[in-house]
Amino acid sequence: MENNMDANVKPERPYQGNDRLLFGIIMGVVAFWLFAQTTLNIAPDMGRDLGMDASMMNVAVAVTSLFSGIFIVVVGGLADRVGRLKITRIGFYLSIAGSLLVALTPRGQLAAPVILSGRALQGLSAACIMPASLALVKAFWDGPERQRAISMWSIGSWGGSGLCSLVGGLMSQNFGWRSIFWVAAAVSVLGLWMMHGTPESRAETSGEYKFDLFGVLAFMVTMVALQVLVTQGNKLGWTSPTSLGLLAATVLFGWLFVRIEYKASRAFFDFSLFKNATYTGATISNFLVNGTAGTLIVSLQLVQIGGNLNAQQAGFLTLGYAIAIIAFIRVGEKLLQRFGPRKPMIWGCLITGLAILMVSPANLLLSDYKILASVGYTLFGVGLAFYATPSTDAALSNLPAAQTGSGSGIYKMASSLGAAFGVAISATIFTALSGDSASVNWLDGVITFVGRQDNLAVREAAIVALGFNLLMVVMAIFSIVLTVPKGAKAQV
Repeated sequence: MENNMDANVKPERPYQGNDRLLFGIIMGVVAFWLFAQTTLNIAPDMGRDLGMDASMMNVAVAVTSLFSGIFIVVVGGLADRVGRLKITRIGFYLSIAGSLLVALTPRGQLAAPVILSGRALQGLSAACIMPASLALVKAFWDGPERQRAISMWSIGSWGGSGLCSLVGGLMSQNFGWRSIFWVAAAVSVLGLWMMHGTPESRAETSGEYKFDLFGVLAFMVTMVALQVLVTQGNKLGWTSPTSLGLLAATVLFGWLFVRIEYKASRAFFDFSLFKNATYTGATISNFLVNGTAGTLIVSLQLVQIGGNLNAQQAGFLTLGYAIAIIAFIRVGEKLLQRFGPRKPMIWGCLITGLAILMVSPANLLLSDYKILASVGYTLFGVGLAFYATPSTDAALSNLPAAQTGSGSGIYKMASSLGAAFGVAISATIFTALSGDSASVNWLDGVITFVGRQDNLAVREAAIVALGFNLLMVVMAIFSIVLTVPKGAKAQV
């Protein structure tokens, strides 16, 4: 009798994700990419309101991507062990805390420490939410439903990054810049509520988990010291004791990090991955292409500081960027399937380089520049969309299954750190040169600047800073040409 009853008991069906959970997850992605990243556009407004100088605001802008990049690999591995849902929720809590700190930042002496703390928490939030939420998508959806869920997740990420300048400008101009971060906190609360009732998900792992504490600490000190040196070196003086100390800390802890990771049995950064030339080239180019995010902060500050546009007007120039990156992201996938990764990656870089060239002629009248910039931002979105999927495939498709997890983590780390250092270096070049007209007056003899002549330093500084972004694209193309094989079709 008991055996018959047992035979009639149906096995418990694995949990299936639904739209409530999916959109709850997307709320966390949007809180970062759509709201936290608005500082690329609204930094001048924030700096004026808080009484912070441009160099410190540059740190506040870049520190979020920096902290995301430092911790994303570690947290991704931790999520598999302790629970992906738990880590995702922690990410939401950090997002709420960080957004509230930024929204409540007081004016005066406390402004810098409060806003930097808030931005760092937002970066840690992204490090938790990005890998853990994507792992939840892979765990709770299958087949076509999983493809739809991943597409929606990607739209939240790429679409948010494309719209952040426009949304930031609109909200800052009409409701004040603090409203952006109040809304970010509210969106995170909504996401937490929508995820309520979801069961935990963990990876099936064996063996004791050993957290690579010393490797993470050495890496963190290296990256933070380098970031501070890059963003504050001009203000401190490049040969000052503080700058030299930061340089020494970068070199020392960087060397220590490499030694620790080579000897650690469970290093969070697997250097053996870079024995694969294709993975190495794709990851390096990913770092460099994401570094061109500096194009946005320079060009948007150019039209605000040099052209007296407000954040809303500047944000409207980027509308084509948002539309293009959402519309063409699937085109990159189709190009990958037809041509393999190499050609679409190069085409994407070439289009991105053309876009940077189109936003570079700061010598024009503002009316002419706005037309070129609008087209340039659209091409910027097309280029990144062409590059994204083929690059990811090139990085991961040839790795052994056992290395896919760590490989994808380091690849995403390259994205965040590339954006952090690209924005920091571009903004530093722009801020330093725009404050010292004598340093770039040689451009007067090379380029004719029409229109106003009282803003030449800002316009010249923008040209040089955007030239740095163009150099990164050229370097990315070289890394692709030298490492990614020709004609390899995607694994469909």
